[in-house]
Amino acid sequence: MIKIAPSLLAADISRLGEEIRAIQSHAEMLHIDVMDGHFVPNISFGVPVVAGLRNISDIIFDVHLMIENPLLYIEKFAKAGADIITIHIESPDNTKDCISLIKSLGKKAGIALNPNTPPEKIEEFAHDVEMVLQMTVFPGFGGQSMEEQALENIPKIRKIIGKDKDLQVDGGIYAENCAKLVALGANVIVSGTGIFRAPDPSVAAAELKKAAMAGMIS
Repeated sequence: MIKIAPSLLAADISRLGEEIRAIQSHAEMLHIDVMDGHFVPNISFGVPVVAGLRNISDIIFDVHLMIENPLLYIEKFAKAGADIITIHIESPDNTKDCISLIKSLGKKAGIALNPNTPPEKIEEFAHDVEMVLQMTVFPGFGGQSMEEQALENIPKIRKIIGKDKDLQVDGGIYAENCAKLVALGANVIVSGTGIFRAPDPSVAAAELKKAAMAGMIS
């Protein structure tokens, strides 16, 4: 099943509620990047933002923790309203402990890897998570171009996790290039600039899904 996850990082921060309402009928989840300025060179949304947005939307909150110490914050984001919490394999915190904590809180767990991280690194955790996120850019900033290096990892990850788990891709994705990602094995498409910076985000989300579906047919 193709799922579209607009990335809030590219939304107009002065009108987040309106932005979310515009896309939620054309998207399966909302991708929320959390950055701490240490694990990645940027700072973004925190717990209060997630909690506030939870009051205005029941869309699935897909919270991507790009932070050095996810163990300190997993419970806080779970209580704030996250439905899926994804941590990075590159984080110094113990990956198994992070996943166990997420699951103990009744949330779905995801594991992310950067473009230059070998897919084999996530193999031992594949059965414990509901989703794997292959970053198609190096995390930290929106609007980057896709790293071709990451594309080679997608079919490898699909082989590791099997056909029933979600394989998410994030970074440099637009309607023009998402079909090839689906053809390689991805089924959850994150796009920030391609949706929220379009003239009509609602139309852009619908077009992205249509383009992604074409990847399943090809």
